Amino acid sequence: RPAGAKPGRPDSLAQLQQLIRKADSLARVSDSLRQKVTEARNKGIAVLEAPKPSGPKTPRETVEEGTELVVRDLTNGKEWRHKLVTEYKFADFGQALVIETSRQNSDSLSKAFLLLQDFSSAKIDTIYSDFKEAGSFAFSEAGDKLAFLLQTDSSTKALKKYHRLFLYEKGKQARELLSRNTGLPGNKVVSPDFNNYFSKDGKRLYFGIAPDRRVKDTTLVDFETAKLDVWHYQDDYLQPQQLVQLNSELRKSWLSVWDLTSNKYLQLADDSCEIVQPSAHGNGVYGLGMSTLGMRIEQQWKMDGAVRLYKVELATGKRSLITARASRTSVRMSPNGKFVAWYDPKQKHWQAYNCETSKTSVITKPITVPLFREEHDMPADKPAYGLMGWKKDDEAVYIYDRYDIWEIDLTGKKAPVTITAGWGRKNKIVIRNEVLDREQPFIAPDQTLLLQLFDEKSKGYGWYTHKMGTGFNPGAAAALIQPCIVDGAVKARSADQLIFTRQTPSEFDLYQTSLAKATDASSYIRRSELNPQQADYNWFTVELHHWKMLDGKMSEGLLYKPENFDSTKKYPVIFYFYEKNADRRYNYIEPMPVRASVNIALYTSNGYLVFDPNIYYKTGQPGEDAYNSVVSAAKYLSKFRFVDSTKMGLQGHSWGGYQIAYLITRTNMFAAAEAGAPVSNMTSAYGGIRWGTGLSRQFQYEQSQSRIGATLWEKPELYLKNSPLFRADKVNTPLLMLHNDKDDAVPWYQGIEYFTALRRLGKPVWMINYNDELHGIIERRNRKDWSIRMMQFFDHYLKGAPAPKWMKEGVPATLKGIDWGLDY
Repeated sequence: RPAGAKPGRPDSLAQLQQLIRKADSLARVSDSLRQKVTEARNKGIAVLEAPKPSGPKTPRETVEEGTELVVRDLTNGKEWRHKLVTEYKFADFGQALVIETSRQNSDSLSKAFLLLQDFSSAKIDTIYSDFKEAGSFAFSEAGDKLAFLLQTDSSTKALKKYHRLFLYEKGKQARELLSRNTGLPGNKVVSPDFNNYFSKDGKRLYFGIAPDRRVKDTTLVDFETAKLDVWHYQDDYLQPQQLVQLNSELRKSWLSVWDLTSNKYLQLADDSCEIVQPSAHGNGVYGLGMSTLGMRIEQQWKMDGAVRLYKVELATGKRSLITARASRTSVRMSPNGKFVAWYDPKQKHWQAYNCETSKTSVITKPITVPLFREEHDMPADKPAYGLMGWKKDDEAVYIYDRYDIWEIDLTGKKAPVTITAGWGRKNKIVIRNEVLDREQPFIAPDQTLLLQLFDEKSKGYGWYTHKMGTGFNPGAAAALIQPCIVDGAVKARSADQLIFTRQTPSEFDLYQTSLAKATDASSYIRRSELNPQQADYNWFTVELHHWKMLDGKMSEGLLYKPENFDSTKKYPVIFYFYEKNADRRYNYIEPMPVRASVNIALYTSNGYLVFDPNIYYKTGQPGEDAYNSVVSAAKYLSKFRFVDSTKMGLQGHSWGGYQIAYLITRTNMFAAAEAGAPVSNMTSAYGGIRWGTGLSRQFQYEQSQSRIGATLWEKPELYLKNSPLFRADKVNTPLLMLHNDKDDAVPWYQGIEYFTALRRLGKPVWMINYNDELHGIIERRNRKDWSIRMMQFFDHYLKGAPAPKWMKEGVPATLKGIDWGLDY
């Protein structure tokens, strides 16, 4: 009996015997228990053990049986029925169908089958039988080849399953190509998580190879093993990011290719070149390789997507360095694999690498207009406007500037030309190509493009059809721009017909027209009525306003008014903002219980105005920039007779929430404010984690949205100056906060820091925390509750309505789940 044990308690030997009986029955006695048993036996102590099971072998393992699959020929009604089907896949053009069936548990002699139904010959053949699992099916484009994986050599419940790669060719027996026992080294396996595919000509099969990973030792007893994470300063990624990406990492595989002509395989990617993209639908001579090796740690503060680029010879796997650094978002390989293009933010020009000559050239040097986003106001390299596409046979590449489209000869023999003739820049209209056929990798010399037009002044949209190789002459811009958004056009494969969406603040529906008449709005045929009940409600209208900010520069924003607006009345106003939303003038706003921010239809229909001003930033002063933009907007709007300047409120979430938390430390002109998930203390937030991605928050302050532009130790004064927490004593505006305890973007403690500071100072402040919700509210019941509470808060301060119980008295923990405090 252990020292100090109470009389009557089972002694340690009895406890040990009981543990051994349980553990031996499971055949999982831990090493520590075995050691204790050995020690006990060595001392001459009898240990009672459960007898080992004997008798007949374990019955056959049950499986999850498949269900019936009905296949019907839609041209003649002929029908086939397949029993016990667990998986199936059609060839791309319906030439054949592969079907996996399960065993039948009630029939000890039944087997799993892999069947191929050939619709051209009306035959159904068995291509394999008696296996545990099948999957990763891939047909060649012609439908005459099928690749698949089989798992045959272990229990379906095994922790480790090994797969074998098979190939079936029409008229031949299925044959095994590769497995850990046939051709692969012992530390590699065929990956079941890769989406296998054939090259377009069917001569190459692309598949994945993965490391043969260790699995958990199930003989270890859980209560005797430590649970911890080890953070190492030289890890490529922080532990939280590793844990977020764990499932993806465990499913990671390296692109490999089986050459059906030489009957050999080649691994193309590995840890030093994680991504390889074959050209020409897999038929090409070259592929594009990308690696982040050696640049992963710096992404903690840069987050610029830096990659090293390689030319990869698909026949040999040989790699040649293209450039030591490029931004992955701008890198593209031409369809036939002759060129690789990317944007260099240091030179502010596009580069092109010729795969045949291994030479790099600056292809946009003659272009004098900016090819980067001039209005990008974050303290990082300005990104490019983008690459539109490639000319047939890799003859040229098409690049966007702010307004127009340039055709650039990749050999450098011809000077760049703007195929839109500078019309976009002249009229301040942004021209972008609508991709009507996503399967076509290039733009043909005589192809007709559908170009989307966006008017920066009116915020309206339109279309213009342009046939390549002809002059660009749309005529008057005003005749093409409509007071709406036309977008998402899809063209019928064999007819000159488009289906697209058209939206205004009061409508979002599907429309139809022809490509030939796309510029003519009168030809649009409405094909849906998605929100007919909207007619029963007081909706809203939208106006674009311009005013001078406190620094003398012009700004713009959107004013939302009730549909039954009366200019003789005075309305309370809610200022909702984030960064720049004026370009969304014609966006349809769906009425719904909100994730975090105000639903404009809800507020306008209940007698509010909503104003959304643009925010303009400089580096190092995001708080003051918000003050410059929002306070100037409030002063501008206060001049209108229909605005009650004593009843103005602020509302925003996340970055908007931060700006509001800062604004109320600088002005008392607002009667109430709601700040959702605000950063209140940049010094503590700088070192935090964005738990949804596992990323460090450092990049956000140095080079991204927070726009500080320096580290905490380089310019601590900027972090202090822009943190609302350190000016909490200046707050006089009643504040409501939303900050959830599982927030995966802005750490919850940021809201707590601000709340406890304001509470200590005796300021009117409330914080709502929806348990287990993330950065925005997901569950509909919580969304509805928040919509009610936020309106109750604003109704009280902006309309003089009584305060509900949760505002007057709170909701104590003793009443949680009993009384929600929504009553007055």
